[in-house]
Order: sequence, then structure tokens, then C-alpha cells
Amino acid sequence: MERHRSAALGLLLALTTATVATAQSTESSTGTANAATKPASDSAGKVTLAAKPFSDSAAKAAYDSALIANAIPAFFRDIQANAFVSFGDTYNLNSPTDQLNGLRFFDNRANSMGLDGAELVVQKPVSKAGDAGFRVDLVAGTALAKAQASGLNLGTSGDLQQAFFSYIAPAGTGLRFDIGKFVTSMGYELIEGYDGYNTNYSRSLLFNYAIPLTHTGVKATYAFSPKVSLMGIIANGWDNAIDNNASKSVGGMLTILPAAPVALYFNYMGGPEKADTNGFVRHVFDFVGTVKVSDVLSLALNADYGIEQGASLVKADDDAVWSGVAGYATITPPASPFSLGLRLETFKDDGGTRLGFGKVRANEFTITPAWKFGKNFVVRPEVRYDWVDQPIFNDDNGTLKKSQGTIGVNAIFVY
Repeated sequence: MERHRSAALGLLLALTTATVATAQSTESSTGTANAATKPASDSAGKVTLAAKPFSDSAAKAAYDSALIANAIPAFFRDIQANAFVSFGDTYNLNSPTDQLNGLRFFDNRANSMGLDGAELVVQKPVSKAGDAGFRVDLVAGTALAKAQASGLNLGTSGDLQQAFFSYIAPAGTGLRFDIGKFVTSMGYELIEGYDGYNTNYSRSLLFNYAIPLTHTGVKATYAFSPKVSLMGIIANGWDNAIDNNASKSVGGMLTILPAAPVALYFNYMGGPEKADTNGFVRHVFDFVGTVKVSDVLSLALNADYGIEQGASLVKADDDAVWSGVAGYATITPPASPFSLGLRLETFKDDGGTRLGFGKVRANEFTITPAWKFGKNFVVRPEVRYDWVDQPIFNDDNGTLKKSQGTIGVNAIFVY
């Protein structure tokens, strides 16, 4: 934590160097000596400094550090900076003429290396009642189109992924409020960043098509006990920085930790999502369960069910329905930098509104070994096979096929 805060305060420390020099010059001119060997603290915890002659360089360095720390307002001392960079390449065995991987968003470019994303996060975290803070995530890269919210982006390759402020009200165990733009709580997988990246390089079908990715609005979270917490949200909707109709979407997440190796998450969001109408109300239910079987094996299950009233593109006036299940297994040998991630999933789009190919079922299986070098660098090769019950994947002749195989490799740096 301290090294991240130091990164954020680098500029402030440089600017306060003049303050240190001035303070030392003033103290030297007074000729006042102090027998104390280290700075003292007043009742507020602020360092109280007095001039003294230094007998060695170490004592002088400690004195200078205390001067600098004392010159920086307490608010800025708590700010931290973090970074994340992802670079990858995916080879499509179909060699599609359009150079696109079917049913992909974050790794959609075929046979092309790319900077998937570079993220800079500046934040003042909150942890206890009375704390106020903020978080801003700036991202640039070639894999951002899906994650960009309607009405707020920084061109085609940049995004203000998150920008919110937080406050923990002194009510019970602490009622936390987040106001602004933030990533969704739905799904097992993540929009990758410094504080979380996925076991697999490519994203699941559920992550890409079943759920929203960001919200702009207000959410409140309260922990009833160490094992049960509840979050409620009012937002513009699915991936909308600016609302596209006159109604809001509401939702929430119930977290239950029944036993140490098991975690259960129940999510819901509902509201109209089509532009310029309050009809066609959309509901989505998302479940995630995780269990750590042993120090070597972890398992996870993600299930989604969605329905949008009267929105089917397959049969007029019918509800559009989609559903899917994804299973995950992660194998991590003890004291090893190696891990192996496995994912198997199926996704059904009955209304034709999610995948865009009419009524269709899509499936995929992914194998992702990973090696971690030190604390900050990870390399993830990957093999993935997708198959669908109707031909939707392009090949090198422009012919549609029912299957697609890809081989990818990804490197990430986390700070």
C-alpha cells in the first residue's frame, strides 16, 4: 500500500523539497539546539519539529523525511496510484477474412498483436465509518468498445471506466455510498485492472452477452454481519452514462459467506433499457458461487437468466429470453508460479437479441495456463474452442462455419 501512495505523492514530495530547504535554513539561523534525537508528535498526531545539529547523515535524512511528511496535507497522504497494462495476440485457426474473432469483444482482433488496455487508477480508499474518498480509472487500448458507456467515452480507444466518490456513514457497521460511474457487481469475470484479472485471457459468453458491465448512479452497501451483506443500486441502466429513457433501473446484490471456503453472490437488475421508451422492461438474474476445495483446486459457477418483455426478434411480441451457465476450475500447485485455468460454458439466446443470429445456442471450452514472474508480471497462453448450432463464424474463403478455434497469448503488468 505504501509504495502505491508514494507513487501518487511523488509530485507533491518534489514540490515540498523547497519547504524542507527553507525550514532547515531558518532553523540553522536561530542557532537553537535540541537534545532530542527524533521528531516528537503533538496530540493530533502531527510531527513537531525542532532545529538541531546533525552528527550523522542518517539522522539528517530522517529529519528531512519528517519535514516533508509534515508539509503534505493529511488528505493527500492517503491517495494512492496504481497501474495495469495488458498486451496480447490471438491467432484464429479459421483465418477469417474480416480478421475478427466471432463472439468476442475484449480479444476480438484475429491474427493481430494489440495493446488490450493500459489503466491508471488514482484513488483515496475508504474503510471505516466517517471516511470519504474517491476513485478514478482512466483506460486506453484496443479492447475497450464493449466496456464504454453510452454518452461517456474518450474516443474509440479511451475510456473513463470508473469515476465515483464514496462515503461510509456512521450507521451500524457502516453504510457505504458510492456515487458516480462504476463497474457492475454481476458476473464471475471482471473488466481487468490492477485490483483484479481473470484466470482466462478471453472473456466468457456470459460476460460478453448476458449482463451489463458498468452503471452510472448510486449504490449503497451494508454488512449485517461478517457473513451477510446487501447492496442496492439505482442507475441509468445497462452501460448508460446518460439515460436513454425516462425511467431508472434498480437492482442489488446479496452476498452470503456460509463457511470459510464457500462464497455465494445473488445479483438482480431490472428496468427499461431501450431508447425513448419505458416499455420493454428488462430483467436479469445473476448467480456466482465459489468454493476453495483445497490449496490446489478452486471451483466456481456462474449462471444467468435474462428476459426483456415483448422484445423478441424471433417471434413478434414474444419476450426475449437468454440464459447460460459457466463452470470454472483453477489448479494452483503449492509454492509454484504456475496455474491452470479451465472454463466450460453454454449460452442460449432464444429471442435473438443478445448474439444477433436469431435463436441460437453457443458453447465454448477454454484452457489457460499462466506463469507469474515476481509480484507484478503474468504471462497467459490460451487455447479456446467455440461451437454453435448454426454457422456464424467466417473462414478464409468467407464461408460460414459452426466452429472456431483460437490460440492466444497475453502478458499483463500490475502495479
